[in-house]
Amino acid sequence: MALPHDSNETSYLLPPNNEDWDRQAIPDFVYGQKDLMAEGIQWPRNAPGVLEALPQSPFDAALCSAWKQRVELGLFRYRLRELQTQILPGAVGFVAQLNVERGVQRRRPQTIKSVRQAFDPEQFNFNKIQPGEVLFRLHREPDLPGPLLQEDILVVINVSPLEWGHVLLVPEPARRLPQRLLPGALRAGIEAVLLSLHPGFRVGFNSLGGLASVNHLHLHGYYLAHRLPVEQAPSEPLDPGGHLHLLQGLPAPGFLFYTRGPGLDLESLICRVCRATDYLTDHEIAHNLFVTRGAPPGKTSPSSALTGVRVILWARKSCFGIKDGEAFNVALCELAGHLPVKTSQDFSSLTEAAAVALIQDCRLPPSQAEEVQAALVALMSQKEQ
Repeated sequence: MALPHDSNETSYLLPPNNEDWDRQAIPDFVYGQKDLMAEGIQWPRNAPGVLEALPQSPFDAALCSAWKQRVELGLFRYRLRELQTQILPGAVGFVAQLNVERGVQRRRPQTIKSVRQAFDPEQFNFNKIQPGEVLFRLHREPDLPGPLLQEDILVVINVSPLEWGHVLLVPEPARRLPQRLLPGALRAGIEAVLLSLHPGFRVGFNSLGGLASVNHLHLHGYYLAHRLPVEQAPSEPLDPGGHLHLLQGLPAPGFLFYTRGPGLDLESLICRVCRATDYLTDHEIAHNLFVTRGAPPGKTSPSSALTGVRVILWARKSCFGIKDGEAFNVALCELAGHLPVKTSQDFSSLTEAAAVALIQDCRLPPSQAEEVQAALVALMSQKEQ
């Protein structure tokens, strides 16, 4: 059972004296089956999904109150103001945001040369962060399906935030895991989406070569008060079992996995997704993954209800390092339709055609894309171990 709402306002806050931060135990956010809300979370019809205007779950209250306190304490590289936002005219529906500070002040990415690169303890990793950057630990109750041995998943602020509430989900930092998706991390990401009452709380993963800047296993989570194209884009099935679909109508078609919520169906989805990402990693193919509430696979419309969780996986060209001259870099959120733009000039001049061209430049060559699709379809027929 998640902690009562009124305790969230204080339970995850740091003590006033920063000398006490090292000694304070990391609080647990405890949740069970009934805290995962699979249905009934929709965008308001007549108002944007402004964070403050929507009801909060205990998870939202814990994350937002603790995140806001860290803002006031100056633990971020910059103070995130309300971001200038525009929906680019066109068929896709890109959400472009001007975020100059992130483009200038974020930590330079580590030197990455391989999708399978080993963890390097000499490089920056999440064992080196300040104690105050950790908000809480996710702790699953035994009533939830999944492995009996639970992992510690730390919820940590991203000191260079994309948007409000931008956090990192970090599984057991002391294990020093490289940036390769594992079932426990993916499960935590999907359940975090189900713990939120906000339809715009999303989670994602960048592989090495897919613009992950730190080679230490982590996922991103953040609030965005706008619909995204991937929520309701139509799709076609790729395998007879209906487990894998190809998302259409986007600059970079992605592989769509879908679940209605917690239970055995979710556990099967986690197995299938990680089977796919293992294949991509083993074959040195960079990839990005995005988790959002969304419509079921098949034909959809702009009014389609968000009846479950969509997990979208893109296989893409490897990109090692940041392209400083581009309006934006293509990673998990850009592929989903959220474009954090680095400069005012690019923000004012950006068009849908230019955004599409940047994203399509990251697509695999057609022959390799067909090979990957055939391999993933074959993998979906394998039974869960």
